[in-house]
Amino acid sequence: MTVLRIYTTLGCHLCEQMEALVTMLARGGLGFEHIEIAEDEALMARYATRIPVLLDEQGREVLEGNVSPEAVANWLEARGLLDEAAWSELNARGSDRDGREAQAFEERTGRRMLGRRD
Repeated sequence: MTVLRIYTTLGCHLCEQMEALVTMLARGGLGFEHIEIAEDEALMARYATRIPVLLDEQGREVLEGNVSPEAVANWLEARGLLDEAAWSELNARGSDRDGREAQAFEERTGRRMLGRRD
């Protein structure tokens, strides 16, 4: 199993969204090691304004911040890990009735949530 590191902190909604998006679009076999930055001054200095920051198994920073589904899909595809069916399903949500492009995240009760309820 491939284990990715994610620099995060308690209550980081962007961190939760990134992890959910990577999990949704990846072909199985991915795990996450969560690294809490709040307890380390050096990590806070480096990552506080950038989280979430995702590192691959070689320790390279590959994604950070509020990433788009396209950015996640492109990174997974380049590594041969993209679940094409999941990506197609996400894209099939395609457009709203008025023709606007659908968002992978929707606002619900003041929070941005992964996926859409149609």
